[in-house]
Amino acid sequence: MEPSSTTIPVNELAWRDYLSLCKPKIVAMIVFTAMVGMFLSTPGMIPLNAFLLGSIGIGLAAASAACVNHIVDEKIDSIMARTNRRPLPKGKVSTRSAIIFAGVLCLLAMLVLGLFVNMLTAVLTLFSLIGYGFIYSMYLKRATPQNIVIGGAAGAAPPVLGWSAISGTLDPSSLLLFLIIFAWTPPHFWALAIYRRNDYAKADIPMLPVTHGPGFTRLHILLYTIVLIIVTLLPYITLMSGLTYLFGALILGAWFLYYAIRMQKDHSDQLAMKTFTFSITYLLALFAFLLVDHYIPQIARLI
Repeated sequence: MEPSSTTIPVNELAWRDYLSLCKPKIVAMIVFTAMVGMFLSTPGMIPLNAFLLGSIGIGLAAASAACVNHIVDEKIDSIMARTNRRPLPKGKVSTRSAIIFAGVLCLLAMLVLGLFVNMLTAVLTLFSLIGYGFIYSMYLKRATPQNIVIGGAAGAAPPVLGWSAISGTLDPSSLLLFLIIFAWTPPHFWALAIYRRNDYAKADIPMLPVTHGPGFTRLHILLYTIVLIIVTLLPYITLMSGLTYLFGALILGAWFLYYAIRMQKDHSDQLAMKTFTFSITYLLALFAFLLVDHYIPQIARLI
């Protein structure tokens, strides 16, 4: 009997499973914010080699950290409805294979960054990988309801990595970009945690909605959103960015605040999920405004 024409080849299935271990959507966001850090690091155009190799190296390291997260969370992923179809819980990829894959990605990332970009970026990227893949995933996630606040430092590093990839320095201005993502992470993730609180409770993960309740979490989403709006003003206040960025930051901040305020009265899980989804759009748009604002003076001079 001939196989069905709709059968997916085994090698294609394996390719998709390994890609899934890398969390490509998250890696894409990480690389985008790193790229913005690269462009903001210099008033002119950035070197093409450093841009491409820096992006590849940072992306490989982020993929390695994501794979480590899959490995560490295999047991709880099998319990949670959101994650029980991931490659490791489903047995599509063995734990040993995932460990080797994560190690190869990490090694490639360090070689690319260390040999072709600069050692500062390689070291900072390695610390970020360890922070998310090991310190957050293995310890903080299971230890405290403030896990996402403390662990957010690793996820906020990409713009700093991108900046250092071009400049070779740890510039104070890049730390403003770090602060933006650091302040954005709690309201972003807690909105999802409210929506998935029963999953986290079943897996015995002490996310804030599980340990302190959805109401307490909604209040903290509002407070952190206010902090985020204040932090996003710093690039303009320090003259790092201009009026175009300020306009975008204020509009986006007001929009995020609207969702956070609505959540205080509307306790539906649907609104929590909408807030989570918007928060992703918010961060991408905010960094896009940073990028556009950075090059407006150069475009104006050409005109």
